[in-house]
Amino acid sequence: MSDLLPPAKLSHIAAKMQEGDAATRVLSPEGFAASRAEITQWEGYAPTPLVSLATLAAEIGVGEILYKDEGPRFGLGSFKALGGSYAALRVLQREISARRGEEVSLADIRMGKYAEDCAAITLVSATDGNHGRSLAWGCQRFGAPCRIYIHAEVSEGRAEAMRELGADVIRIKGDYDESVDLAKSEAEENGWFVVSDTSWPGYSEPPRDVMAGYGVMTQEICDALDKAPTHVFLQGGVGGLAAGVVAGLRQYWGKEGPRVVIVEPELAACLFESARNGEATNFAIQEETLMAGLSCGEPSAMAWEVLAEEASDFLTMPENIVAPTVRLLARPLKGDTAIEAGESAIAGLAALIAARQDVDLSAKLGLDGQSRVLLIGSEGVTDPAIFAQIMEGKDAL
Repeated sequence: MSDLLPPAKLSHIAAKMQEGDAATRVLSPEGFAASRAEITQWEGYAPTPLVSLATLAAEIGVGEILYKDEGPRFGLGSFKALGGSYAALRVLQREISARRGEEVSLADIRMGKYAEDCAAITLVSATDGNHGRSLAWGCQRFGAPCRIYIHAEVSEGRAEAMRELGADVIRIKGDYDESVDLAKSEAEENGWFVVSDTSWPGYSEPPRDVMAGYGVMTQEICDALDKAPTHVFLQGGVGGLAAGVVAGLRQYWGKEGPRVVIVEPELAACLFESARNGEATNFAIQEETLMAGLSCGEPSAMAWEVLAEEASDFLTMPENIVAPTVRLLARPLKGDTAIEAGESAIAGLAALIAARQDVDLSAKLGLDGQSRVLLIGSEGVTDPAIFAQIMEGKDAL
């Protein structure tokens, strides 16, 4: 086990979990059911694989590793295909219903009944790549104009993927949080509609719909299992993925649900700092992480409501184990399935392996030979050029 990854020091906080009902109040069972009813009707829908990495599990000394591979999702390569596009459809539904003075259905919008209305409603968002690609794909399907704001470090490959889906892509010189601010201000000036995966005061419905869409993935996982995992390691970002998955698991498994461990790059640790302070806390990003989709300094307030009550542990991980974990998945131990994953997909796996190399941390996390660990492989190869460089042995880009 010692040579699977380079030595890595993880930072750990055992959270002071708050009491409450956020797992059903912020994200209701009805909201999850509505997203499933719609998304499972979309052309190209199919559950993504839940892969057991049995050889790796035995090697690091846990009972089971289950990896939900979101690479095949709708041909977009990411779980975010479930969120941004569904939230876009819901924004269109609310706005068209308001303009017409009558409730219109998601299905009718999807089938093109309100094409002229959609063409007059511009949807915008900031992104590190995958959320914007999902929004652009949804806008292309539903016939709405789309503007995507990206920061300086977003790869040109990811930008081009959004352009190919019909989006106008605007690159700024600043970081992700500055791109969020510009998207908000220009939308307000022009009468456009922001479809963000993060919430702020006075803005909650689209990010709630984004997280509801992620519930489709969680339900697929639960349907495939006969008992709950003991642990789930979830990558951070603004917290939307983690909150959506955690709420879905809690609603399905109740008190038998898994222990929730949040993993972030040490270069973008807004949820870790939030756990340290006991409230949503911004993190000043000084250097971009290789895990581009997790380079977020400002947590989603709505997501934090859920995580403050449901997450027991918060970890940060160094950059030196990102690329080796991508390679480990693509060139697996004998008997395990080869998985081509993007940089942000492997955070949970990298942290799990590194934790098992640390006896004290393993004990703090309750990891042992009986642990059954769920991981979300949140993206496949969403940037082939970066993936190729990693596979060539380049650990920093």
